[in-house]
Amino acid sequence: MGLTAGVLAIDAGNSKTDVAVIGADGTVLATARGEGFRPPAVGLDTAMGTLAGTVDRALTGAGTPAVSHVSACLANADLPVEEEQLTAALAACGWGATVEVRNDTFAILRAGVTEPRGVAVVCGAGINCVGMRPDGRTARFPAIGRISGDWGGGWALAEEALWHAARASDGRGAATALTVALPAHFGLSGMPALIEALHLEHVPPARRHELTPVLFATAARGDGVARAIVGRQAEEIVTMAVVALTRLSLLDEETPVVLGGSVLAARHPLLDDGIRELLAERAPKAVARVVTERPVLGAGLLGLDRLAAGTDAQARLRAYYAG
Repeated sequence: MGLTAGVLAIDAGNSKTDVAVIGADGTVLATARGEGFRPPAVGLDTAMGTLAGTVDRALTGAGTPAVSHVSACLANADLPVEEEQLTAALAACGWGATVEVRNDTFAILRAGVTEPRGVAVVCGAGINCVGMRPDGRTARFPAIGRISGDWGGGWALAEEALWHAARASDGRGAATALTVALPAHFGLSGMPALIEALHLEHVPPARRHELTPVLFATAARGDGVARAIVGRQAEEIVTMAVVALTRLSLLDEETPVVLGGSVLAARHPLLDDGIRELLAERAPKAVARVVTERPVLGAGLLGLDRLAAGTDAQARLRAYYAG
């Protein structure tokens, strides 16, 4: 074919995987979508087998067996040792001459900035934060839950709402409208019924995340306990961003702070306002924006950065995903 297959871009999250084969000039030659990438849940071999099926469809569509560089942004690549393991696994597939694996939060960051410089906080099911500079320096957190100091994201917000509602219901905690709103979401009479239903799994555990929008709606109606939970989430998001900015010596420079993930993409006014107020106080030169671009774009841009493809190639790739 006339175009050189420069980059195989992979954005593999827990729920879905997007793949793009990109020419060295930024032209998208083929794309494919597949299932999520969850090595901790299904094992590395099974996860790689699922990923390989998606990648093979994209490479076949592009009419090439391999590319110059594989830029893979993967869920569950939280620690350097996990990145090394996954890099070796992808390199063994022979998809590209070089392979770079990063945590999938880097894809969201790169999609939301015009150059590889800035900080991203992702608040979806969980929470994570990364930062980068053009010279290759990065800032990141393990982001593997409470054992690494994390708090927040949809699951944590739902659990916190349940905790406060349970204590309010039996008198151990402050009164809150969550005691009515949470069980009502599942058509139940009160917190005792909801606690029983969750414990006995009459309400499947996977449905707990449905309580996060209920929390935000209750907070928007002025409930003090719910508002305090949302305020804590804003605090955690800004704390991570400010630490990352400080580590990269970007606190005193105008720097993008990209906000992504389902909780932030929902644009809850109370959370949005809280984040911006705290950033204005602690990092006044930070420029916050909610990213709307698809993360696979970020994986592709990171690959083009690696190939020194230039601004025209980046613009062409961005135009494709903007269309």
